[in-house]
Order: sequence, then C-alpha cells, then structure tokens
Amino acid sequence: MTRELSGPREKCGVVGVSLADRAAARPLYYALYALQHRGQESAGIVTHDGFQQHDHVEMGLVGDAFDESDIDGLAGDVGIGHVRYPTAGSVDTSCAQPFSVSFKSGSLGLSHNGNLVNAGEIRDELAGEGHAFTSDGDTEVIAHDLARNLLESDLVRAVKRTMERIHGSYALTITHDDTVLGVRDPEGNRPLCIGKLDDGYILASESAAIDVLDGELVRDVRPGELVVLDDGGGGFESYQLVQQDQTAHCFFEHVYFARPDSRIDGQLVYDVRRELGRKLWEESGVDSDVVMPVPDSGRAFASGYAEAAQDDGAGVEFAEGLMKNRYVGRTFIMPTQDVRERAVRLKLNPIRDVVEGKTVTVIDDSIVRGTTSRQLVELLRDVGAEEVNFRVGAPAIIAPCYMGIDMATREELIAADRSTEEIRDEVGADSLSYLSIDAVAAALDASDVDLCLGCVTGEYPYDIDGEPTDRDVERPNIGTALADD
Repeated sequence: MTRELSGPREKCGVVGVSLADRAAARPLYYALYALQHRGQESAGIVTHDGFQQHDHVEMGLVGDAFDESDIDGLAGDVGIGHVRYPTAGSVDTSCAQPFSVSFKSGSLGLSHNGNLVNAGEIRDELAGEGHAFTSDGDTEVIAHDLARNLLESDLVRAVKRTMERIHGSYALTITHDDTVLGVRDPEGNRPLCIGKLDDGYILASESAAIDVLDGELVRDVRPGELVVLDDGGGGFESYQLVQQDQTAHCFFEHVYFARPDSRIDGQLVYDVRRELGRKLWEESGVDSDVVMPVPDSGRAFASGYAEAAQDDGAGVEFAEGLMKNRYVGRTFIMPTQDVRERAVRLKLNPIRDVVEGKTVTVIDDSIVRGTTSRQLVELLRDVGAEEVNFRVGAPAIIAPCYMGIDMATREELIAADRSTEEIRDEVGADSLSYLSIDAVAAALDASDVDLCLGCVTGEYPYDIDGEPTDRDVERPNIGTALADD
C-alpha cells in the first residue's frame, strides 16, 4: 500500500525500560528507531534518575527529534518513550508524548498507543473537579485520572481503578517516579510485549524493539494485565487486573501495521502474511504469468500466494514488478490534480520488462479509497500488461476505525457502499477479490469473536456512539462511585 497517498496511517509506538546502573535514554532512543514505522509526527523520552523526572519531546522523526546533548541530558536508568501518529488530539507539541505531569504523590510520564471512546466524559468530570488540561488528547485524560487515583490508593489499585473507568483501546508504558509499568487494555486490542535485556527488562509495542537491543522476547503482555518492572532491572511483577471472556486483537496489526519481523500475540507477522497470501490463492487464485506485490507491505502476501499457486501446479512467477521511490513521503507537495495523479508514478514505477505482454496479478494488503489502486492498474496497462488482476490480503474495509488507526470516513471508503464488482470497475482491473474474514481468523489461529473486525464488519468490540457492537459491552458510567477494590 502506498500509505502516504491513500492508506490508513499508523497508530503509535510505546516503549519502557528498567536497567541496572545504565542510562536508559540511549536504549530508549534505539528502540524508538525500531518503532518509527508506527508514527512519524513526534518522538519523545521521559526518564527518572531517582530524584527527578527528565523529558525531551519534539515534533518530527526520531533522528530529528534528538541530538547527542538531548540524550545526555536524560539522566536515569528507567524511562519510557513514544513515537506518534495522531489519531486523537492535535498535531502539535501539546499532544506529543510521553505526557508528563507532577502532583502531590510524585511525577508521572505516560505513553499511549490506542484510542479511548469515553475520554470526553472523563475529561468533563475531572475538569469539574479542578483538573487543568493542556491538550485535547486522550492520553492526558488517562494521566490525570491515574494521578487522582494515586492520591487515594497504592500503585496497583490506582491503575485498576483507572482501567475500570477508561473504555477503548490502549497499550501504555508509564513511569511513576522511578518505577516503570506497562498496561494492556482488557480486550488486548493494541499490542504490548515484555523483553529481557542483559541488564534489565523492556516493554514495547513490538518485539522488533527488543531485537534491536539484543534482547530476548519473554512474552506478550496479557489483555487486562499490569506489568511492573523491578527497580534495577531485576525482573517484573504481574497483576491480572481485569479479565474478559473475549479479546479484540486488531487483525490489521498483522495485515499492515506491524513490522514483518515482529512477533505479536505469539505469531511472527511475516509468517501470518505469507499464510494470508496462501489463503488468498486458495479462495480466489487466478493463473497469470506474473504475481507482484505493491511494495512494501504486499511482499509477504505475494510470496505466499505465488508459493501456493506453484504447489497447485500453476505457472505463476513471483516478480518485483513495481519499484518504490523511498524519498517521496508525506511532505510531497501536490498542489494540482495533475500533480496528485503523478504522485503515484513518482512513488511507484513499474518495470516494463517484467510486465509487458504479461498477464499480471497485483497483491496489496488493502484498498482504502481506491485512488492508488486505480492509478497502479493504469500504470501497468501503460507499460503493456495484457491483463491486470487485483488481489487483496484482507477483507474489504467498509467502516472507519475508532481504536487508534487514522482510517478514512465512510464517505471516503470505496468499499463502504460498493460491491466488489463495482470496485473492480472503479479501479479498472480485469478481476478483483478480497480475502474472507474466515481466512483471516484461520491464519491468525483465532476465532473471529476474539478479533477486532470493526473496519470490515461495521460492528465494534467497544460501546461507540451511533455504532453497533459485536458483543455484549457497555462503557463505564462516569460520575458514579469508583468500583470497590
């Protein structure tokens, strides 16, 4: 998918470390580099040296947000980090993370991946109690609610009380003075894992951040679990604070967002994508001369598709028929329609010798608005493709995401009000097929009732105003007494 032009944009990446007698800032910096694909608008680190909290948060990429003096100024062997793509809140430093707050019981730093459904209700309640907010993001709401609960309870009970009030998706890394903790929402919608380093432990959105520090993946944080890293990096404590009958893991993490070399909920993302490609052949394979991915996210799908085709005796050849220009990003200026249409050619260029005179199958992870898909089909025909078939490694996206993905509105989604045949005609392909929901669940070795499929079914695992749910769920009643411990 050419995400800069028409695709869904990433969520956020979070990380936290507790080390033994080693400054945390540089390992956090490297870990954020490994999570850069999850957000490119801002980057930040908060550390604690046992006496005070230090923070540095800037707009831009990780490499631009920090220089050597910034890293040197972040003292302490514990800390958290964040890379952000805004899905709730403004695009400015007021919503950049980690979010820091000081209060009577100490200091908090908080990094959040996800999106709350009821942030407005909690914000109104806290504002009525005198809490002053400096941003319009939901992360500050969590920080203020947790700070209030810490005035009345110990750390574990305070986190539990906040979890009983917030409703939506979240993976959090938090500093409370010099203690680092991680929290995953009860449905496990956003990923979070634990890793062991030579001199400590790490919490991260993806295992790739553990790999870059030569660490070892221990396990995923369980849905509804609080993990508290020991001071000095000696280990961690686990508290299962909320237990749900069903999970709501985001299937799109495996389809698009996560790095292929990451393990999420026990599965290597690369293997899942290859299996999705194999199932795509099983459901809708077409015997063409060449199968090619839309780089980069379509590559593993196309590899699995071609392998399954060859296993069935089809003469399908895998080829890199589209080359990606990695130097055209979101900052590319597109002032006119003519230039906007040329943007795809600047981003992706077909290899004529691979395409000319061939029947071609193009594999992409998803189609959102359809603009890029239509232009890709035109490009391939322009260089001599005899036939262009389009295959998609996910079900059709028919509804927006409320859980932390910057997905288009229903009015912008090409599949929201069109049949597959109508979409095929719209993008100009000779044939078009999507992967089924059953195939996605099978590839993930999961039941569809334990996945968040809202963007492809229009039914959500959370209580969202004006939207149907896929399970029996109600948001907390804010303003009532806090639940008993």
